[in-house]
Amino acid sequence: MRLCAWYLYGEKHRGYALNPVANFHLQNGSVMWRINWMADTSPRGISASCGMMVNYRYFLEDTASNSAAYLGTKQIKASEQVLSLVSQFQQSSKL
Repeated sequence: MRLCAWYLYGEKHRGYALNPVANFHLQNGSVMWRINWMADTSPRGISASCGMMVNYRYFLEDTASNSAAYLGTKQIKASEQVLSLVSQFQQSSKL
């Protein structure tokens, strides 16, 4: 879960989220809300993402400012759950 959070939040291509689905939702002003363990136990889900899935949440009053922040400064809005997993990854990682 920590590695997944880092991949979605921290791995970048030209400053934007490396994952194309994350990049799509973040460009549209969402918040990276929650990472779910074993949310997709189908063979494809296990193969593609070890069964993990992420929820993106749209707060309508914040979508324009979130989108502008992401597109302008490449700042990703994320929940405490996601940020906590990113922090745990950074503390234990040798990257």
